[in-house]
Amino acid sequence: MPMQRRLPKRGFTSLFKKEFVLVKLSDLDAFPENTVVTLEVLRESGLLSKLTSLVKILADGELTKPLTVSAHKFSATAREKIVAAGGTLQELPF
Repeated sequence: MPMQRRLPKRGFTSLFKKEFVLVKLSDLDAFPENTVVTLEVLRESGLLSKLTSLVKILADGELTKPLTVSAHKFSATAREKIVAAGGTLQELPF
């Protein structure tokens, strides 16, 4: 049997891979108006399991209140929807 068929096949796993926790705008709409949504607030509300997670805000749903949102990444549509609702964005470093 040829050597390439006898050896086990293993893939490549990057040691520097960054995994993000995805948070929808519909989840953020549950917060009261003019709330500063930080990682600690998301953790207390149950949207994050640990504070060391990287957070990305997705534009799934609608935002009807102005909020100040702090996250590591934002989708382009989520940026537009947050600003259109009268809110502000704060990007956190990785």
